[in-house]
Amino acid sequence: MSRHKFKSPLLLALAACVALAAAAEPPQERKAEGDSEKAEGRKFEPFKPEAVTSSGSVTIGGRAMSYSAIAGTLIVHPRGWDDVPRDPKTQAAAGEEGGEANPSAEASIFYVYYSRAGEGPRPVTFFYNGGPGSSTMWLHMGAFGPHRIVTSTDAHTPAAPYSLVNNAYSLLDATDLVFIDAPGTGFSRIAGKDKEKAFFGLDPDAYAFSEFITQFLSRYGRWNSPKYLFGESYGTPRSAVVVNQLESERSVDVNGVILLSQILSFDLSPDRPTGNPGVDLPYETVLPTYAATAWYHKKLPGEHPSLEALLTEVEQFAMGEYARALAAGSELSASDRAAIARKLHEYTGLPVDYILKADLRIDGGEFRQNLQGDGGLTTGRLDSRFSGPDIDPLSQRAEYDPQSTALSSAYVSAFNDYARKELHYGEGKIFKPSIQTFRTWNFAHQQPGQQGPAFSPRQGVNVLPDLANAMKLNPNLKVQLNAGYFDLATPFYQGVYEMHHLPIPQSLEANIEFRFYDSGHMVYAKDSSLKQLHDNVADFIRRTSH
Repeated sequence: MSRHKFKSPLLLALAACVALAAAAEPPQERKAEGDSEKAEGRKFEPFKPEAVTSSGSVTIGGRAMSYSAIAGTLIVHPRGWDDVPRDPKTQAAAGEEGGEANPSAEASIFYVYYSRAGEGPRPVTFFYNGGPGSSTMWLHMGAFGPHRIVTSTDAHTPAAPYSLVNNAYSLLDATDLVFIDAPGTGFSRIAGKDKEKAFFGLDPDAYAFSEFITQFLSRYGRWNSPKYLFGESYGTPRSAVVVNQLESERSVDVNGVILLSQILSFDLSPDRPTGNPGVDLPYETVLPTYAATAWYHKKLPGEHPSLEALLTEVEQFAMGEYARALAAGSELSASDRAAIARKLHEYTGLPVDYILKADLRIDGGEFRQNLQGDGGLTTGRLDSRFSGPDIDPLSQRAEYDPQSTALSSAYVSAFNDYARKELHYGEGKIFKPSIQTFRTWNFAHQQPGQQGPAFSPRQGVNVLPDLANAMKLNPNLKVQLNAGYFDLATPFYQGVYEMHHLPIPQSLEANIEFRFYDSGHMVYAKDSSLKQLHDNVADFIRRTSH
């Protein structure tokens, strides 16, 4: 579905990331993250690249296609790393600590590369989920790999055995695929001095991905291929920074950036805007998703046969009458306050007295806890079609995400089984679906044109300037935004608002397109939406790769 277009004729990981504890590595693996080489008395041993080749076939659109798969690792280092090998004896004589060869932090980044033979340079697309701290098993096993896991549409998927089936919606018909696990996640590992500092942050993470991509192009001879980035959730701000780094620092033009469940300006997040008083935009841009969710669960007081008509109406109210009322603050009259509360009741299904008590401002957790609270149910965050039993019926905000718990076991089990049996990778290794990094993630960011070192801005992180800069440097760069109506983590209208506020000239607005789905954050968790997503992305790649 495409509802939003620019008014000019030239006209959002946690990526489906689950907060799973990082499992300890077995003895035969590298030391667990956070351990100190010095404390263990170990000498630094650099990672070595790996590559395991296999083959298979997938049927897409009724047509069987053979492919080659490579599961392996590439080694990347943080910005400023000296790639000239050093003599340990000379280094020790000079008094350098450890006497090790290049004792810098490094990451062994795991990837799975699917390719098909074909005439001319086939497009190649780099996929990653977000978190930050999530592996990319979600996009791999749920969306575009040659096999996908079967899960329930809006309920908890029963325990094993799970079904892994041919993926008729794999993107191998349109592009070769590279699924990348972020440093420290999945089968990726980090090591060396200050390794967390070297990779766990907005800018160092993006640099590692940029380094990986350019290494990959050289290793597999893909420099002359049309190139695409596909990021989901936190993968979308990663994409904005990576594409700018590729364009501005490495002279690598990218054909297209595909964004799924976008968040580029973190000030718009609906999770806890109550901690940022005076900034009311999150309440406005999330309101259409509240309406869609209440509509789905039949909590609206009125009749709305058309979801799209309802959303158009709510968007106009949110950015008009509602925005003006919130901007008035304490100057809003009692009568106007009551009128806005009644309107919000019509669009959210929440009681008027609760809305008034919340000062007309309900954040995502409060909405999820209260929408179905009378039935003892918590509404999903990543996908608000999902529901689960309340952990604490008296809690102010929802305490867990029913969709995450509904799908996680299926994805984790499917990938562990598939990697070892089909890709022949992972023997003796632990796969980490996610790691705990969000609370310690360094969001300091050096925006384009900023002089001096990166800094943490007083306001939330905003990478709109990065994407805009990449589009200016490469006026042919195309962008596709894909979003689900039932996403309360990165609401679809937040992405629309962000794109309408990209600092780009009007002539570049036509380079952006919007696609919307009757699904949630993981759009592909619904079969019909996965088909639409495949068709939209495949069409985008075909249109922009020539």
